[in-house]
Amino acid sequence: MKKIRPFTKAILAAIILSGFTSCEQKMIDQMNPPIAKKIPAEFKEHGNTRIDNYYWLNQREDAEVIDYLKAENAYTKTILKETETLQKKIYDEIVGRIKQTDMSVPYRVKAFEYYTRFEKKKEYPVYCRKSLKTNGGEEEIMLDGNKLAEGHPYFQIGGWEVSHNNQLLAYSVDTVSRRKYTIHFKNLKTGEVYDESIRNTSGGMVWANDNKTVYYTVKDETLRPFKIFSHILGTAVENDRLVYHESDPVYNTFIYKTKSEKYLVIGSESTLSSEYRILDANHPEGTFSVFQPRQEKLEYSISHQGNRFLILTNDKAKNFRLMETPENITGMENWKEVIAHRDDVLLEEVDVFQGFFVLTERKNGLRQFRVFDLKKGKEHYLSFDEADYYAYTTANPDYFSKLLRYGYTSLKTPNSIYDYDMVTRGKTLLKQLEVVGGYNADAYLTERLYATARDGVLVPISIVYKKGFQKNGQQPLLLYGYGSYGYSIESGFRSSRLSLLDRGFALAYAHIRGGEEMGREWYENGKLLKKKNTFFDFIDCAEYLLAENYTSTDKLFAMGGSAGGLLVGAVVNYRPDLFKGVIAAVPFVDVVTTMLDESIPLTTGEYDEWGNPNEKKYYDYMLSYSPYDQVEKKDYPAMLVTTGLHDSQVQYWEPAKWVAKLRDMKTDDNILLLHTNMDFGHGGASGRFETYKETAMEDAFMLKLLGESK
Repeated sequence: MKKIRPFTKAILAAIILSGFTSCEQKMIDQMNPPIAKKIPAEFKEHGNTRIDNYYWLNQREDAEVIDYLKAENAYTKTILKETETLQKKIYDEIVGRIKQTDMSVPYRVKAFEYYTRFEKKKEYPVYCRKSLKTNGGEEEIMLDGNKLAEGHPYFQIGGWEVSHNNQLLAYSVDTVSRRKYTIHFKNLKTGEVYDESIRNTSGGMVWANDNKTVYYTVKDETLRPFKIFSHILGTAVENDRLVYHESDPVYNTFIYKTKSEKYLVIGSESTLSSEYRILDANHPEGTFSVFQPRQEKLEYSISHQGNRFLILTNDKAKNFRLMETPENITGMENWKEVIAHRDDVLLEEVDVFQGFFVLTERKNGLRQFRVFDLKKGKEHYLSFDEADYYAYTTANPDYFSKLLRYGYTSLKTPNSIYDYDMVTRGKTLLKQLEVVGGYNADAYLTERLYATARDGVLVPISIVYKKGFQKNGQQPLLLYGYGSYGYSIESGFRSSRLSLLDRGFALAYAHIRGGEEMGREWYENGKLLKKKNTFFDFIDCAEYLLAENYTSTDKLFAMGGSAGGLLVGAVVNYRPDLFKGVIAAVPFVDVVTTMLDESIPLTTGEYDEWGNPNEKKYYDYMLSYSPYDQVEKKDYPAMLVTTGLHDSQVQYWEPAKWVAKLRDMKTDDNILLLHTNMDFGHGGASGRFETYKETAMEDAFMLKLLGESK
């Protein structure tokens, strides 16, 4: 039997002695955690029986489920009530650093320059352009997100695309947060929004060069993009032509136009294989031809340049190599090597221009740009000053440009946009993120550390803290991790994190296996039957930071979201003693049940990431680390778990069931909170500022555990 908290005893005594009002009853109910009822559901697989007492929470439309989620929200609000002033203070700090009236750096496409701007106290972007033909041309508002969002608790513009002749706009919106977008059309000359619309799309669209044919992708019942249609503007959507059907459930499909604007490209990708089809963009009535047929474990991507295609591929190259082939004979038997494979360098992206191409390479976990001048036949690298940073190429739509636009940031350097002249090698700073109220990067320090994992591998850690931080074991530290899908955690500046840094926290990012920071092998050694390396790397990073006196177990916090929520969920089962508190955002924690249910979005397409539990070896391995299945009767740290009712990536019931089971089994009195966004999905709130309310709540949760509630 669990202990009754002291404050609960006092309230119960008062009730017995004096009676209570209905209002007081509600308050009392909310001060006690909701206890989810148990309805055992039995699952038998591979000779094993699993009992899921909370499977009933999977019913999104069930009023009792909604009531339970609301009760959890009420409990969370009650427990964090003493921090409401602190939450508002932190929220005001975060929002106060954001420049209210702001504009992106314009980029040029044909006769226009395009940019996005924000208006004071407005949540959503305004997409604009100006004509380059007239000096100081008037602003043309293409889309005003604030007006479009009126009346919707959630709103997001998924994508937009201007026609070849610059006169028509296709754009998509989602008002539910399930990532199912409706495409609309607007005449940019007259301002008219046409009546025709296309529902259930993935949000992207592509114009053919005839200025009337639009290609788009629709989703199946699992939200997998699986069919591509062509729509002729002004005709009935139900008559749209099916261009491609991706029938293999492990593949997603998409469409885009090459930067040269010569080809339309259909892509199909699974975790370990890819395939492309091409069509002359001037002849949308034609038939797409296969670039190179799919093969098991063959990955490639294509970029058109001149009379050739450049191809990034893992063929005989774990870290990828760069190939080329004539545009009229594209099968891999015609591919010729341009850049060879290297064991210590991962090739990530290629940006093409008429006279140049730029390779984004990753070495020692950091990105670098390798520029090739085709006219001079020379190459060179861009250099960066800091030991830990993140650089990325950004808006480069002009195929004929000699300028490379890129972004640069670090844990202490605000995001900066540069134009780099690939001929003169000069760079121009166009804009650096302004932190309102003043910000001095020199007041903060960053380090690149390396923890030794239990198998001897060195795991990088990026860390930032304010000068004056004492490595005496008395400072709080938040350790963040992800470690899945080959997604690398980058060292980027976030002004929202200054509220923690200025309160004495250090922020550390563990570049654990499962990401791709240290090359393709880094990813492969953190997936499938090697997934536990991800969890153990994170634990070993935590132990390293403790051993080096960056913090102590009573001041160390862990955070992860989505697959990173799986990470921290598994970690607290293995080593709950390491952490004072844990924040699990939209966590993927019910691994076995989800991966056995092919009706759930993402399941079949991720067998190559997690394994197919219909095969016993993967089932047994998943079951051995699945956070929900491995909850035990023991002490756990304080935990804040967040989710979204309309989440399309990780269904809300995973964290809801996990919290219910933890609440039933854990033997401690530490806080356990579930917060469900009833209007939102995987990415949380859609507005520019609204999202930071949850950030403030997370920060206040940690500070409360440290005794700072005001």
